[in-house]
Amino acid sequence: MKPNGGPLLALGMIVAVVALGYGATAMEGAADRSGLVEAPVFEVDPLWPQPLPNHWLLGSAIGVGVDSRDHVFVIHRRESFNERTELGAATDPPTGECCIPAPNILEFDPDGNLVNSWGGPADGYDWPSSNHGLSIDAKDNIWIGGNGPRDSHILKFTRNGRFLLQIGESGQAADSHARDHFGRVAKISFDNRANEAYVADGYSNKRVAVLDMDSGELKRYWGAYGNEPSDENLGPYDPSAPLAQQFRNPVHCADPSHDGLVYVCDRPNDRIQVFRTDGTYVDEVRIAPLTRGDGSTWDIAFSRDPDQRFMYVADGKNQRVYVMLRESLEIITQFGDGGRQPGQFFAVHSIATDSQGNIYTTETYEGKRVQKFVYRGMGNVAPDQGVVWPTGSD
Repeated sequence: MKPNGGPLLALGMIVAVVALGYGATAMEGAADRSGLVEAPVFEVDPLWPQPLPNHWLLGSAIGVGVDSRDHVFVIHRRESFNERTELGAATDPPTGECCIPAPNILEFDPDGNLVNSWGGPADGYDWPSSNHGLSIDAKDNIWIGGNGPRDSHILKFTRNGRFLLQIGESGQAADSHARDHFGRVAKISFDNRANEAYVADGYSNKRVAVLDMDSGELKRYWGAYGNEPSDENLGPYDPSAPLAQQFRNPVHCADPSHDGLVYVCDRPNDRIQVFRTDGTYVDEVRIAPLTRGDGSTWDIAFSRDPDQRFMYVADGKNQRVYVMLRESLEIITQFGDGGRQPGQFFAVHSIATDSQGNIYTTETYEGKRVQKFVYRGMGNVAPDQGVVWPTGSD
C-alpha cells in the first residue's frame, strides 16, 4: 500500500506555499470572485474561561475533551512551571502570594466556570510522569495517556475522577509490536458503536493500536500506509526526500469518523493519513510540508453535523487551525496567528468541538492556556483569516 505519488505530492507543495506564507494561494479554486470562501465562521471568546480560584495557574495544556453536557475538560502538566518566576506561593518558604499549580484535570461548564478538578498520583494506578492527551468516550469516561520516559500505559477514569482501568504496565521499553503495553501514548479516540478505542501510539512506538474499550485488549495495529510498523529511526524529516513509508514520532492522533475512516496525525511528516478501520490505507494529505522540527499536523477534531463535513486541524508549529473538507481533504480556510493575545496561538496542541459547533484549543510549551472559538454559522471568509476577533454582532 504505497502513496499516490505525483498528484498528492504536488498538492502538498501547493498547500505548503500558502501555509508557510510564500506568496501564492492554494485555495483559489474554492474562492468566489471576491476572494472569499464559504466556511464555518468562528470568533474567539476572550472572556472564556472564567479566572481560576485559589491563585491556581495552568501549565502546559496538553489535552482537551468535551462530554455529553458540553462540559470541557483540560489536562495540563503541573511540572511545566518555572518555580522561581511562576510559583512564589508554592515554594518552601513561599516567596510571594501567587501562584500554585492547578490540579491536573480541570472541568469547566459551558459558560467557563470551573466546576470540578482532580487528578494526580494515587494508590491503584500509575499516574503518567508527563501528561499527554485527554479524551472522553460516549459514557463520559476520561482517558489519558502520557509521553514521559516511563509512560507505557493508558488510564481510564469516570468524569469525576474515580479510577476505572489501567491498560498496560508502566516502565516498559518501546516496541511497536507489543501487545501488553504502549510507547508513550499521545491520544486516544473512540468508535463508540464498535466499542473500540484508537490509540495514537505515539512518542516511542510508531503505530495506531485498536483496543476493546471495556477490557483494554489489543485487537489490531498498523503503521504508515497500513504497513507493518517498524521502530527504525528514520532520522530528521526532509521535505525533499521520498515520502516515508513509516510514521515518525510522534504519531499524534488517530480519530475515527462516523463513516468508517480513521484520520491519523503523522505529525513530523507533515501529513494526515486516512485508513479504513481495519488498517487499510485510503489516502493522505500533506499540510505545510516545508515545516520541519515539530511538524504541522498536531491534532484534529470533526464538526458535529451527522456527516462530519469539516475537519479542524491544529498546527502548533505554524500557529493556526486549518478548516478542511473532510472527504476531499481540501483546506478551505485557516485562522490564528502566533502570539499570546486571544485568538493567537503559542504551540496550539489539542482541539475539540462541542455539540453547538464551538471549538476549544489548548496550548503547550509556554502557551499554557485553553481558548474557546464560538461557532457563528456558515459564512464567507478569507482563505487566511488571521485572528478571528469578535465583531460585536449576534
